[in-house]
Amino acid sequence: MSESILARASVRRVVDALERAGRPTSVRVLDDSARTAADAAAALGVAVGQIASSIVFALPDGHPLLVITSGRHRVDTALVAAALGELELGRADADYIRAWTGFAIGGVSPVGWSAAATAGLSPTGYPREATVVIDEALGDYDVVFAAAGHPHAVFATTYADLVALTGATPLRVADD
Repeated sequence: MSESILARASVRRVVDALERAGRPTSVRVLDDSARTAADAAAALGVAVGQIASSIVFALPDGHPLLVITSGRHRVDTALVAAALGELELGRADADYIRAWTGFAIGGVSPVGWSAAATAGLSPTGYPREATVVIDEALGDYDVVFAAAGHPHAVFATTYADLVALTGATPLRVADD
């Protein structure tokens, strides 16, 4: 199973994006699904807060907002919307998420969004229309784990590297 997951186009996009950014890392294939932060933390034997979950919302103008949040948090949409000067954040369904990111729910990576979805890339690799924020709480950990394009695949990184890789704006996304 490991080799077939590592060969998937979605996982290869993540690995390629990390290599292009000069941050090659090995993708770890988990026996159990990492669809939720709790699942990923249990499979890795780490604190749930070390899981960098990629949550996609729709902004009022229809463009995506990627919130890279600590697994210990549930995103406070009102708090994030206010910080961004928006009235609200819209829910993004599976079709919207796949269209913008190229990933299926449960495997959305903060890097390696698909070429088809990202025509007109910004320097950070996202569509120019995308907004990316990162939970400041991820900075509490030396190592964090993010999805690598499949529900059974993750990669290890640091908060600082995620900020650099994604061009994300650090933000408080939940009240502790």
